[in-house]
Amino acid sequence: MVRNQSVITSKIMSASDVAKYLLDSCEHLQYFECLMFGSSLLGVGSDYDILIIGSDQEALARLKNELKVAGKELPLDILYMLPEEAYETEFVVKEKCISLVDLIRL
Repeated sequence: MVRNQSVITSKIMSASDVAKYLLDSCEHLQYFECLMFGSSLLGVGSDYDILIIGSDQEALARLKNELKVAGKELPLDILYMLPEEAYETEFVVKEKCISLVDLIRL
């Protein structure tokens, strides 16, 4: 369930602000490893690249609905991977992904 539906697209948000918004708005993120990558980590770019890693299909269906609502407020580019895909491709390391939880601590 989305808890915060304020219009936030009128201003540029930091990666940390986006991470906080998503963690507050998307209840089912807690069931997945959630990371950000790409140019938005450097404060540039026109969207926020998010990686969701997990295998719980029921929770994923609910999370996709929550992210669809959040995507109305933010320009999100979301990539989904199974844990074995993330491991085999080394995507997290190669793309220098940072967890949303770590981002809100910055």
